Amino acid sequence: MTTALAPPIYTVIPFVAMLLAIALCPLWLPHWWEANRNKLIVSAVLGLPVLALYLARRPGALGTMAEEYVSFIILLGGLYVISGGILLRGDLPATPVVNTAFLALGSLLASFVGTTGASMLLIRPLLQTNRERTRVRHTVVFFIFLVSNIGGMLTPLGDPPLFLGYLQGVPFTWTFRLWPHWAFQVALLLTLYFVWDTHQYENEPPTALRQDHLRVEPLRLQGAINVVWLGLVVLAVALLHEPWREFLIATLALVSLWMTPRAIREANGFTFHPIVEVAVVFFGIFLTMIPALELLRLRGGELGVYAPWQFFWASGMLSSFLDNAPTYLTFLALAQGLGLAREVVDVPHVILAAISVGSVSMGANSYIGNAPNFMVKSIAEEQGVKMPSFGGYMVYSGAILLPLFALVTLVFF
Repeated sequence: MTTALAPPIYTVIPFVAMLLAIALCPLWLPHWWEANRNKLIVSAVLGLPVLALYLARRPGALGTMAEEYVSFIILLGGLYVISGGILLRGDLPATPVVNTAFLALGSLLASFVGTTGASMLLIRPLLQTNRERTRVRHTVVFFIFLVSNIGGMLTPLGDPPLFLGYLQGVPFTWTFRLWPHWAFQVALLLTLYFVWDTHQYENEPPTALRQDHLRVEPLRLQGAINVVWLGLVVLAVALLHEPWREFLIATLALVSLWMTPRAIREANGFTFHPIVEVAVVFFGIFLTMIPALELLRLRGGELGVYAPWQFFWASGMLSSFLDNAPTYLTFLALAQGLGLAREVVDVPHVILAAISVGSVSMGANSYIGNAPNFMVKSIAEEQGVKMPSFGGYMVYSGAILLPLFALVTLVFF
């Protein structure tokens, strides 16, 4: 394929408009944007021009993207449904050691049950544990940093961008190469959190600490059979190919719905709204990004992004405010457009690592960088935690994460 066959530059307008809608509508039209029907309308209106173009120009590209979309939604839906059937309850002493252990556990689980699954599983027991304390905001902020974002770096199950990379041809086990990047960031953030929480703990009112020690309830796990189903999902992704992979994941999700008592899902606040939201929004994303990806593959070398550190920061900063899954694919296509590789598996490992780490980690920079961020914020506010505003949260991320990412650049890229 030559540059002459590249689609016109104006064909990326629907993709840009889709990303802007995702970023701005929750801020400008929050009540209107809440309805999944309205998200579907936006996805359909912006996707129709691309659909018409490629039906006439290259219908095979639509078929390929449709297959990837279905695989993507089935995996996310399966993880969401199965993890929603696991209920962890209890009220441990809210000491810095206990809170740090919660964050460490979540940082590991996120890679194997997804950032959304780990966030759903742990945020409520963490808030329950800290209900007697008056200083909780920083704990939720670090939870978003670690469990809802950076923790999901080790497998394609951890975060949507990595699964899309897997569908594009990145081997399932390749992401284990990112364990040094994961361990470096997690260790530094956990250390900083422990010091911070120790200071906050020492300044808690004595009455709050007394009540915390009196109201102790051991952790109890309900819906444990769903842990088995999650393990089978991991094996399905690692060992099977389409369509058997998707068939098994969908079957496990249905079995989970059938076998899990309704009371467990009600206690988790489980509804289908979030996963339907993901499905309708990503319908628009997958459709509109076809010409953008094609342009980047064919003409990406013209943008002047060549060095690993440039890929890390460019993919990361866009992932801070746009959805990190299409951002990952965009820069993956750009790496191919450099002429260094024709296939994803041939992209230099350091560049692929830069794109992966940037897309996953920097989704923590804002509430809209990754889907679980807003979910955790909403649950915390329901439990009475006064969370920072959109700008206030970015004060935290700017002060804590940007220096961390500068260190990541110096050490790895």
